[in-house]
This record gives sequence, C-alpha cells and structure tokens, in this order.
Amino acid sequence: MEVEETSETRTSWSGETHSIPCDHAGKRKQDPTESTTRIIEDDEEDEEGEMMSDHMKDSEEPSNKRVKPVAKSNSLTGVITPVKTPALKRIGQSISRSISFRTEARPLPPGPLRPRTKASSFPRRRNSQCWSDTVESHDLTAKEIKRQEVIYELTQGERQLIDDLILVKKVYYEPMLKLDILTESELGQIFGTLDSLIPLHQDLLSRLERLRGSEKTVGEVGPTLIDWFPFLESYVTYCCNQVGAKALLDQKKQEKRVEHFLRLCQESSFSRKLDLWNFLDLPRSRLVKYPLLVKEIQKCTPPDHPDEDTLPDALELIQSIVGEVNKKTGEAECQFYRRGLSYLEESQRLPEIQQSRFLYCHGELKNNKGQRLHVFLFELALVLSRPGEDRDGGQVFHVYRQPLPNALINLEEIPDGEASGGGAFRGAFSGGNDKVRNCFRVSSRGRSKAHPYSLQANDSFSKQQWITCLRQAIVQSRDRTAQTSQSQFSPHPDPALYHIADLSLSSDTEMADHTSR
Repeated sequence: MEVEETSETRTSWSGETHSIPCDHAGKRKQDPTESTTRIIEDDEEDEEGEMMSDHMKDSEEPSNKRVKPVAKSNSLTGVITPVKTPALKRIGQSISRSISFRTEARPLPPGPLRPRTKASSFPRRRNSQCWSDTVESHDLTAKEIKRQEVIYELTQGERQLIDDLILVKKVYYEPMLKLDILTESELGQIFGTLDSLIPLHQDLLSRLERLRGSEKTVGEVGPTLIDWFPFLESYVTYCCNQVGAKALLDQKKQEKRVEHFLRLCQESSFSRKLDLWNFLDLPRSRLVKYPLLVKEIQKCTPPDHPDEDTLPDALELIQSIVGEVNKKTGEAECQFYRRGLSYLEESQRLPEIQQSRFLYCHGELKNNKGQRLHVFLFELALVLSRPGEDRDGGQVFHVYRQPLPNALINLEEIPDGEASGGGAFRGAFSGGNDKVRNCFRVSSRGRSKAHPYSLQANDSFSKQQWITCLRQAIVQSRDRTAQTSQSQFSPHPDPALYHIADLSLSSDTEMADHTSR
C-alpha cells in the first residue's frame, strides 16, 4: 500500500510543518472544507516509465479510482502506511521529485530510466553474523556453542581487519601518492609499517580457518595462538610511530587538497563514515582486544578440554606483549611531546622533565583567567603550556610559567559551588555565575618562582581523571625521590671496620686487639 506522492507537498520553516494541497501539475487546490488524505490501494510495483505516464494522465483527466476519505486527526497513526522494502531503492528518485515539485509549477516530463550505479565493493555497514548462522544443525551444549561463537568472532575480526588494511592501502595511500597529494616521505610517516601488518594477520586467519573441521567447529586453538602471538611484537614499531603520524596528519589536513581528498573519501560509502585516522588506529584497537578474546575462550572451555592447559599460557603471553607495546608507545609519546616544548626561560628546563620516561595524561584545561592551556603530566613533572605553531606549521607548546616537580606538588580539590579565589576566579570559571565547577588547585612546596595554579576541567569526569593521575604521580615521585636520597646519602661502611659487628663489648682487650690489626 503506497501513499500517493503528489497529493500534497510539505514545506518547513523554523521547525513548523505546513501542508499545501497540490494537484499533479503542482497547482494549489482550493478546498473550502477540510482536507482529506487519499490512500490508493495498489499491490503491484510499477516501473518508473509507467509511473511517469500515470502522472501525466492524471493531470489531464479526473481519476475514476475509488478513494477512501480519512478524517482529520492529530495523530498520523493509521494514515501513513508501512513502506515496502523495494521502495527504499527508489528513495533517490523520490527525493528528486519532491525537490522538483517545490521549485517548479509544471509537471515532470517523462524521462528515460537512469542505469543503476554499480555498488561499491566496500559496504557501508558490515553484516553481523554469528557462528550459529553458519551451521544448519549441531548437538553442542550451550557452553560449547559460546566457545565456538568467540572463536568465530576472533576469525571474523581478523578478516575484517585485513579488509580494512587493504582498503587503506588501495583507497588512501596509493591514490595520494599517485596524485601527488602528499610526498612519499610524508605518507611513510603517516602510514608507518601498516603495509607489513596485512600478511601478518592473513597468516593468523589462514591458521584459524585450517582449524575448522567438517562440522565448522574448532577444536584446539591454544597452540595456534601461542605460536602466532610473538609475531605481534612488530606492533611496537607501528604504535610508536602513531604519535608523530597523528600530529603530521592533523598538520596536513590544513592544506586544501589534502582536506578535500580526505573529505570525499569519508563521504563515500566504503568509508562507513570513518576518517583516515580511524582506519590507521584499527590495528592498535585490535591488539588490545586479543587478551579479552582469549579470556572469553578460556571461560567457555570445559575442564577436560586440551585448551585448558594451553590457553593460560597464551593469555600470559599476549598480556606481556600488549604491556610491552604499551610501555614503548608511552616512551615514544613522552619523547615526542618533550621535543615539542618551547622554553621561554632557561629556568623552566627542569631536569625532571628530561628524566621522565612516560606521560600519565595530557589535555586541555583552563586557568583562573579563562585561558586555555595544554597541560602535560609527565612521570616526574607537571608542565603547563600554550599551543602554537612553528615556522613549518608544526605544533609546538610554549611552556607557561614555571613547571612543577611532581614530588613537590600540593594538590587541592575545589568542591563544586565553592566561591574561592576572588571575583576573577569565579568570573573565569563560572561564566559570570557564583558557582565554580570541576576545578582543582596545584602548588609547589619550597619554590618561590612556582605560583599556585587553579585549573578547570571540561567536566566532572575529566576532573576526576586529572586528580587520580596527579595523586598517583605525586606518590610515585615522592617514593622515587626518597629511594634516591637514601641510596645517595647512606654511607658505605669501611671494609676495615666490618669486624666491629662481630665484636663483644665484654672485653676492652679484645677491642684493642681488633683495632690494632
């Protein structure tokens, strides 16, 4: 059942919808009484040419078809009928016709059918399929079915990742190189070692597919994972490169040719509304998912299954690899942002900044003047900065005021609504209101140049994350400082005096004999 498309045209201004009755020629009908909706019953689908000829015919002579009047109602329930699935294929033509009726007061001329465009080989949405959908019948228990579902998810995840990596290479890398949108060196920095990950995951996919038996079930998967997981150490190089790759990609997006190319790709059906960076970050997301999948397989494995002995080893192995990749990536990130700091004074170059090996967190905060600052919480120091650009258009961070060593930081959480810090404080943080929200204060002990900093996060969650990281950084830095001081200032005993610990205090003669040796 279809609603007659030309019975009325809807126009909208400022959120209000008005109905203007029209005939097929686009002219407004005069109806002094009440408007009615005509629903024409038609179970057969007409071709495009027949539909256009019907429109022309209806505009020349009145229709003899029986119509069913529907009384006015505040609700559209019962008036709008369900649309058949095939009708969705003509949505483009329907949109074109509605636009024409709004802009022209004449009937549409019958035109030739346009050929259907070839569908993209990369679908906008992926079909979600379970293992149960691939088998006709089985006699497995609920726990065994769950185990097969997780293994199937692992296999399908590999297949989808491979498709995405190939897509990135064919649709992004090669065209940008061929069209000279970016140089080969710039593309190498942005894409890193992504090309080498394709055969790596193809290897795991082929191994998993070989494990599937005639009944499409997988028996023992633990040994395969133990044998393949060590190859993931190559992710250290790829993930460490991502920090600089993201910065360079953001810089190049400012160029019109790059921005235009990436926007066209994102608007295309193959991208699934993802931008280039989403695709480049997929391998990292896949890496951190392996421990979760192994845990789930282990949870669904019966006690007497051969995987019961091998899956714990596989889980320990992948967790150690992910931890190592995370550690190396953190060190690369710390080094990258350390190089991006621009010091206004030599006194700002704290040794704690150069000695830091990783970042706890970093992001945007506002100070009590309402200025937006980019704050870095390094392993051993807190640095406030103002983002800027260097001569080449790259991002640089100008250090603001004096950095604070974490071991000397005093942290004060400011409750929401507390009117502290004076009028300027309230005005900057509350937008003119008396309530202060999502704020905290940091200050330094024993340093005259370091002023207290009152900072505001974007929301309560971000504030809590900063406070948690700051507390952790303060405690660990103070413990490290205490251990370092103890090792530096503890006197090393003279080897000639080692014997004193064995002496008894009962004899002065014995003491004299030992000291004379």
